[in-house]
Amino acid sequence: MFKRSAVFTIDRFLFLPVSGTIQIATRKSPLARKQTELVREWLKQYQPNLTTCALPISTKVDERLSWSLEKRGGIGLFTKELEAALLDKSADLAVHSAKDMPTAFSQSLSIAGYLPRIQANDLLVRRKNCLKPKTIASGSPRRRAQIKVLFPDCEFLNIRGNVATRLEKIASGEADATLLAAAGLQRLGIEQHENLEFSQLPIEQSVPAPGQAAIAIQCRSEDVESYQNCFCPETKLAVSLERAFLRRLGSGCQIPVGAHLSENIFHTFHPETGYRAFPLELNCFDKIEPALDEILALLKL
Repeated sequence: MFKRSAVFTIDRFLFLPVSGTIQIATRKSPLARKQTELVREWLKQYQPNLTTCALPISTKVDERLSWSLEKRGGIGLFTKELEAALLDKSADLAVHSAKDMPTAFSQSLSIAGYLPRIQANDLLVRRKNCLKPKTIASGSPRRRAQIKVLFPDCEFLNIRGNVATRLEKIASGEADATLLAAAGLQRLGIEQHENLEFSQLPIEQSVPAPGQAAIAIQCRSEDVESYQNCFCPETKLAVSLERAFLRRLGSGCQIPVGAHLSENIFHTFHPETGYRAFPLELNCFDKIEPALDEILALLKL
């Protein structure tokens, strides 16, 4: 089902040590906990004696599954309580799905870095033998706008819950299909379901959200120097471009915008332009804004 990602090593990075036990804030969902464990393992490879501790935090958006993310603004809903834990110093780091992070947050907080990104594609998950789904469960305007091209007659339903819950809702017939990030299923070790079919959508058919498949590690700004060389610079550069694109458009996750840099191609989706791709060799942060100036001019946005 999944295209396997390249194997990354960390021996080329440097780690500036921090002292004491590092408290890492995480949401309580299985995927959030798994991503936090990946961060803990990554840090452990730098310093075998480093002590880290996961700090699970309840978030209102996870507790209130009846909420419509679209009506409540979406962006930042999954990060608010974790950022509060950083600010009150009950946590030292917070682990987020990068696509859930707002493009602007408190100046007292910074992104320490990202783990190496894995496959960023969206997956179409549908009941077996349902070639043309009539109902697709997705609350994402970005996914809805792009999948509508493939299935113009489909209707959309909102769906909330963790990955396993969503899969069971499709299997039980609440909808014919849903759309999920391939990275989430891969991290959870879910590659098949007896009643469902998984189809990986090409980037051209469903451009991922900015930051999709990247695990972001957030810290207090006063501590960022301790981590600046610890994480993956390639992922940081790519996600910084994608997030800057979103910021320049003044958009959050409730606007159907896709942006993904892969293999020197910057893939974009906007409802006014559709899918567009731009060759882009990006090797430093100083080139992000000039590159976006040119791309946005070509897109006429």
